[in-house]
Amino acid sequence: MSKVIAVNISEKKGVIKHPIEKGFFRVNHGLDGDAHAGEWHRQVSLLGTESIDKMKSSGVEGLTPGKFAENITTEGIVLYELPIGTKLKIGDVMLEVTQIGKECHLGCEIRKLVGDCVMPREGIFTKVLEEGYIKAGDNIIIV
Repeated sequence: MSKVIAVNISEKKGVIKHPIEKGFFRVNHGLDGDAHAGEWHRQVSLLGTESIDKMKSSGVEGLTPGKFAENITTEGIVLYELPIGTKLKIGDVMLEVTQIGKECHLGCEIRKLVGDCVMPREGIFTKVLEEGYIKAGDNIIIV
């Protein structure tokens, strides 16, 4: 079964995020208090531990949830294979996949810190359709 490993937040764009106990995900906004939240199609970012493990296997050390600026770190689901429009139910929250990967911007702190960034290739972005709290350990259901 797929699940949430961590919920991560940052107050500034382009920096690593830090794990929090739980986060409130607001409809058409994203994670309350996160720099990437707002009325756009990339409200919430997700990255799998499987993708992070690929970076670890290439010799990069110290990779923990949030290092790639993802809001939700997952396990047991191949996120980048989900079609756009896929709905994910996590706790009371309903997310819809809006984008797979992204172009890494120049000066990306994550790339500077770890030498590469897996987020542009394997991270996904969603918008919030139904709000509520998400915490580590919550199951992820593909609707």
